[in-house]
Amino acid sequence: MDLLSRDFFDRPSPEVACDLLGRVLEHQSAEGLVAVRLTEAEAYAGEEDPASHAFRGRTARNATMYGDAGHAYVYFTYGMHYCINLVCLGPGTASAVLLRAGEVVEGADLARARRRRAGDRDLARGPARLCGALGVGRHHDGADVCDPAGPLRVLEGVPADPALVRTSPRTGVVGAKERPWRFYVGGEPYVSPYRPHTPRRRRS
Repeated sequence: MDLLSRDFFDRPSPEVACDLLGRVLEHQSAEGLVAVRLTEAEAYAGEEDPASHAFRGRTARNATMYGDAGHAYVYFTYGMHYCINLVCLGPGTASAVLLRAGEVVEGADLARARRRRAGDRDLARGPARLCGALGVGRHHDGADVCDPAGPLRVLEGVPADPALVRTSPRTGVVGAKERPWRFYVGGEPYVSPYRPHTPRRRRS
């Protein structure tokens, strides 16, 4: 399969998120190759989007989002997990797509070794699980997924049938929670459950 081009990512994040369904993200490491067919993604629109990491401007953590399209923005969350985004549009926009779920289509044994307690359906079903199965960490932040010699690559795969693509509000966000920028393949067993944001109750 051919790599997706830089032009693919140089578009608004909702368009990219939708079109990423069915594409394949692969990671070549010293341990071996793992590839995931993407089934779910969420779009974020930089400083104009209250749910984006870039909403309050550039920081050391989110600096990759302000760079060229087609690079990976990897962040650490909840003190234990990594999540991967793909940068969209040109430098300075901080637009990106969070990769939320997929099916391991190559390197399943290695993915199982990394995610020992997970069944095959759950190897990459969720953003942190996806990174765990692929072996993606913070050191991959800034990786060029359009570089054929890079460790992370996004391949053309088989785009999802447009008739099966569904949308919903994004999972667990507070700001701009009404935007239907979560894209997924309907009826797909490798899609994560939708969870709206639930405000924490204050202690009396």
